[in-house]
Amino acid sequence: MSYIPYTTASPNSVDKIFALVDCNSFYASCEKLFRPDLRHRPVIVLSNNDGCVVARSKEAKEIGIPIATPFFKIKPLIKRHRVSFFSSNYALYADISRRVMSILAHMAPDIEVYSIDEAFLDLSSISELHNIEDLQRYGHLIQERIDKWVGIQIGVGIAPSKTLAKLANHAAKKYPASGGVVVLLEPQRRERLLKITPIEDIWGIGRRLSQHLQNSGIKTAWELSRLAPKHARQQFSVILERIVRELNGDPCLELDDVQLKKQILSSRTFGRSITLLSEMEQAVSEYTTLAASKLRQQDLQSRHLSVFIQTNRYKHDERYYYNSASSYLQLPTNDTRTLTASALHLLKGIWRSGYHYNKAGVILNDLYSAQIYQPQLFDDNIQNMRDLYLMQTIDQLNLRQPDSIRFASQGLRKDTQWTMQRRYLSPAYTTRWKEIPRVQ
Repeated sequence: MSYIPYTTASPNSVDKIFALVDCNSFYASCEKLFRPDLRHRPVIVLSNNDGCVVARSKEAKEIGIPIATPFFKIKPLIKRHRVSFFSSNYALYADISRRVMSILAHMAPDIEVYSIDEAFLDLSSISELHNIEDLQRYGHLIQERIDKWVGIQIGVGIAPSKTLAKLANHAAKKYPASGGVVVLLEPQRRERLLKITPIEDIWGIGRRLSQHLQNSGIKTAWELSRLAPKHARQQFSVILERIVRELNGDPCLELDDVQLKKQILSSRTFGRSITLLSEMEQAVSEYTTLAASKLRQQDLQSRHLSVFIQTNRYKHDERYYYNSASSYLQLPTNDTRTLTASALHLLKGIWRSGYHYNKAGVILNDLYSAQIYQPQLFDDNIQNMRDLYLMQTIDQLNLRQPDSIRFASQGLRKDTQWTMQRRYLSPAYTTRWKEIPRVQ
């Protein structure tokens, strides 16, 4: 195998400086935010229908609660250690994420929101950051501001490439002595970290590739970084060549621009099985309404819609059935009424009686920016404006009081027993007026 000598630029001569900011135990931290009594208590967050553990606080990890374990299996452990548990509160998590990302956007010229709880920052053009000490201080400033303004703890990894920034962030969260900030510019420090990082912990290395590399004698990030880029490309892939270069501080990945979404999916597993078409129509209407709302939030329109329904494939005592249908709309739209009418028409074509359905979904494809869509010659522009204002008004009312305006096809909320079960849902502290916490 061909290897290369270790070379790197000095800290003052690197062209790019990336920071990865990652919120610590994000879902669990959001639940603790408005509950000071839970500050040092183990907290877990459950999946849809309260099925299994999807998030754990540091304390929950320490007592040995595994991720993805079924909720019912750990009830003795929960009782023994007084673990607090919550259903997934997506509205709360999304709002806290928005606040964190808004602060980060003011602290760096360029930002890539990578997920709900992490973002890459490009610090290269900030003229005040001259050396490692400046970067260390700036990392702590980001940390302090997020903590003070939002109340969420974060880890910060700073390095000359996105892959190294990921590793630096991992080290910042793993080693308390770092204070939650690791700057990975010094060659010696980088070498030490790469030598103790297993190959499977590298960003972009999947399970299959990890096994292939280990079979080839490459077991650590350091050993991978010694591989000649040309050999990595010839024997493995262009992607691995980029990873090798990135591990050596040669940035190959820029911040991703915000791109137009390719599709919007709205789907849930039901709280109980559906056997009636009327109930399935309510569910499909509900999911179409949610998808249409997401379209308008992102100023998009859709021209292609798909609907799917399915039974539980794991219930062997019941017949399995899955089907889907799609159609193109005459014109791109984000009007809930038009999309719902099309979705219900598709549903009737795939519905089969005699089954116990446990899931349905609506997918919007062929998305266009609402700002660049070209009106057709015979479009009724006056009616289009009325439709636009109607949807905007509904969105504004539902923003003030969620679910205050519903379409008839969705049914009454109190009558929809099939909806996702969230028995342990915390209040929407930041998005509903009635649930804003009161100071005693």
